Amino acid sequence: MVVISKQDLIDSIADGLQYISFYHPVDFIRAMANAYEREQSPAAKDAMAQILINSRMAAEGRRPMCQDTGIVVVFLKVGMDVRWDTDLSLADMVNEGVRRAYTHKDNPLRASVVHDPVGARQNTRDNTPAVIHTELVPGDKLEVIVAAKGGGSEAKSRFAMLNPSDDLVDWVLKTVPTMGAGWCPPGILGIGIGGSAEKAMVLAKEALMDPIDMHELLARGASNRIEELRLELFDKVNALGIGAQGLGGLATVLDVKIHDYPTHAVSLPVALIPNCAATRHAHFVLDGTGPANLQPPDLKDWPQVTWQAGESARRVDLDTLTRAAVQTWRPGETLLLSGKLLTGRDAAHKRIADLYARGEPLPANVDFRNRFIYYVGPVDAVRNEAVGPAGPTTATRMDKFTDMMLSKAGLLGMIGKAERGPQAIESIKKHKAAYLIAIGGAAYLVSKAIRASRILAFEDLGMEAIYEFEVKDMPVTVAVDSRGQSVHTNGPAEWRAKIGKIPVAIG
Repeated sequence: MVVISKQDLIDSIADGLQYISFYHPVDFIRAMANAYEREQSPAAKDAMAQILINSRMAAEGRRPMCQDTGIVVVFLKVGMDVRWDTDLSLADMVNEGVRRAYTHKDNPLRASVVHDPVGARQNTRDNTPAVIHTELVPGDKLEVIVAAKGGGSEAKSRFAMLNPSDDLVDWVLKTVPTMGAGWCPPGILGIGIGGSAEKAMVLAKEALMDPIDMHELLARGASNRIEELRLELFDKVNALGIGAQGLGGLATVLDVKIHDYPTHAVSLPVALIPNCAATRHAHFVLDGTGPANLQPPDLKDWPQVTWQAGESARRVDLDTLTRAAVQTWRPGETLLLSGKLLTGRDAAHKRIADLYARGEPLPANVDFRNRFIYYVGPVDAVRNEAVGPAGPTTATRMDKFTDMMLSKAGLLGMIGKAERGPQAIESIKKHKAAYLIAIGGAAYLVSKAIRASRILAFEDLGMEAIYEFEVKDMPVTVAVDSRGQSVHTNGPAEWRAKIGKIPVAIG
C-alpha cells in the first residue's frame, strides 16, 4: 500500500515552486535558442539575447527569472489506491507548500495574489491560495504539475464560443494581434477546443504544460488533425510578424499546443492562453518513498549568448535630463539610463489619482517633476542585492493614468513593457514625452543595473509601493517618441511585409 505523507507533498510543492522560479524547462531554452539563431530582426534578436542571458543568470544565481513569480496553478492526478498520512486537506497541503516557497528566506518570491478581488484587493502576503485542479485516476501514485503563471500573459487569455461552421484558424489569427505584446513573446500558445466554456479554458492551460516539440513535429510531419492544426497555426501566427516583445520579427511563438474534448453539437468553445518568456512548470510523481527530487539542468543546456548595447546606444543621465533632449530620441533607439528614477504601478497610480481628486498633495518626498517612472513591482532583495529581480510590468494598464502623470505630476516619461494604447500615445505626443521599454522576461538581468533602492511612499502596498531606484547603464528601447511614433506599430508591420520574402524557414 502506498502512503503519501503530508510532509512529502508540502516539501515537494515548495521545492518545485522554488525550482521553477529560477530554472526554465530545458525544452524552452532550446526552442528559444533556436529562434534566436534564426532571427533576422536586430531588435527582436537583441531582446531574445537578453532573455537567454537572464535565464542563465537566474539559474546560476538561483534567483527568479522574472519579478512576477506568478499565481500558482497545480494539477493533481490522485491515484484511487493512494492512502494519506495527514491531518490536512489536499488543498491545505498544497497551499502550505506555496506559503513556504514564497516566503523562503534565501529566495523569497514576490507575493502577487490579492483577496477580495473586487473590493479591498489586499495582498495575501504569501501568494496563497493556489488554483488547484484535481482528478482521481486509477493507480497508487500522485502525479503533480506545478506552474507559476505571470499576470502579464494570463491577462491576455481569450475565449470565444464559435459556431461549428466558423474557422478556428481565422479566429486565432484575428485574436493574437489584439493581445499586444504584454504576454512577452516569443512564447507558447495553449489552445483548448471543445467541452463547455470552463472546460475549454482548463484544456488550454493544460496544453501549456506539454513539452515543446514543434521542431520534431516540423521534421516528421503531422499524423493527425490536431498536429496539422498546430503546424498551420505555428506558421501563420509567426507570419504576423509580431516578434519578440512585439518589436517585429520572425518568432512570435515557439510552439502551439492544443488539447480538445467532445462538445455539444451546436457548440465550438475555443480558449487561447499564452505562456510568456518566463514559462515555468515542473512535473513529478510521488509514490510514498519520499519527496520529489528535481534535478537541476546542466549549464551546458544554455547557449553561449552575449549581449552588448552597441556603438549606437546613447547614454542618458536621468538626473540632468531635459524635455528638449527627450525630443531627440527616436523609436527603436537603445538608451543606457543612469541616475535616479521612481517606480509605480497599478495601485500606486490609483492612490495618486485619488489624492488629486480630493485636492490633496502627493506624499512629501515624492516629486515626479522632470523624472521617469518605471512600471515595476520588484522581488524583495536578499544578501547584498540592492533590489531583487525587477523587470517591467505591462504598461497598457497605466494608460488611463498617463495624461494625469504627464500633466499634473510633471513626468518626462515612462518605462514599462508592451505597447501603449491610442489614448496614452496621444498624451505622450501632446506633452512631448517618451515611453521606453525594458525587456519583459529579463528581470534578473535588469536588476543588475539597479545600484540602490529605497521606498518613498505607500509602503503598505508591498511590491506596489513607490520606490526610488538609482540605476547605472540600464538598457531600454525607445518605444514611443515625442512625436507619437510607436515601435510596436512600425516593427510588426515592417516584418509582416518581409516574412513572405525571406527564403528561410520560420520553423
